[in-house]
Amino acid sequence: MKASPIGRRYGRALLELATENNTVPKIRKDLEGLVETWNGSTELQSVFENPAIGSEGRRNIVDALGKRMMLSSETINLLKILADRRRFRHLPEVAEAFIELAEASEGRVVAEVTSAAPLTATFKTQLQAELEKAIGKKVVMVEKQDPDLIAGVVTRVGDKVFDGSVRHRLRQIQEQLAAR
Repeated sequence: MKASPIGRRYGRALLELATENNTVPKIRKDLEGLVETWNGSTELQSVFENPAIGSEGRRNIVDALGKRMMLSSETINLLKILADRRRFRHLPEVAEAFIELAEASEGRVVAEVTSAAPLTATFKTQLQAELEKAIGKKVVMVEKQDPDLIAGVVTRVGDKVFDGSVRHRLRQIQEQLAAR
């Protein structure tokens, strides 16, 4: 997923605040947990998408979520702003932007590596070394899985996508055959 302009705006503002308060690692952990919770809970998504639930109700839910997940005050304030402005659905984009910007400020880049099955430790090490050599920066890999790839790996670093999946290769072959 690519962070939207909304996600980047909130992510940048949150990073500035986190850097000022020296809480970048805690907020990153908060956001990673929140995105996992958000993506795994249709109930939570429907609550924040429901126009019948007012601002006060959404804020109460944020407070309860903050207590249960032991979130930082900065993270809770961000969630309240998103809830008040009915932009809670952008939470995954905000988290992605925050993480990318935090890594960039520390001289690292995030590489999103999608594979059909879990990668072996040896392959991950080799892939990371090759990416660091090609990009010239320290690479932090975020792994995702998509069985539709069949086999191979799709790697996204910023705006660049390296598609080494069997699905991609089959599409290329299909296009070549169709062109004849």
